[in-house]
Amino acid sequence: MPPPCRRRLKSGAGPKQFREGMLLNTRYWNIGFRTVHIVAASALFGGHVFAIDAEQLLWWLYLTIFTGSVLMLFEAYEYPYWCFQARGASVLVKLLLLCCIPWMWDYRVPILILVLIIASVGSHMPRRHRDYSFLHRRELR
Repeated sequence: MPPPCRRRLKSGAGPKQFREGMLLNTRYWNIGFRTVHIVAASALFGGHVFAIDAEQLLWWLYLTIFTGSVLMLFEAYEYPYWCFQARGASVLVKLLLLCCIPWMWDYRVPILILVLIIASVGSHMPRRHRDYSFLHRRELR
């Protein structure tokens, strides 16, 4: 019988298995993308409020849309009915509003304020409302 430390490494507790598990674990990726998303959205909002040049802000807009889309894919992968729930619908509305900004440039600050309001309300609403499915007409968890 091998010593206990060797058994532990064989059972999947070694550094290589830990690294591989981290790469495949969507929670770490979700936290990373969510952090970048919040930073990008904050820079985008602040830049528009303080009237920074549009060319400097376009990359923040694209980064916000990209990271939001990746977060959306994570949610849809984990919960297939996510897009039919209130939490998914609110994200789709925010993404649609952000995509409108290049064509509705004069209204960008009110649009971004609306996006922030939707984000705040959506993430702090009670679970029974967030998990409500418009397709199933009931709460899904």
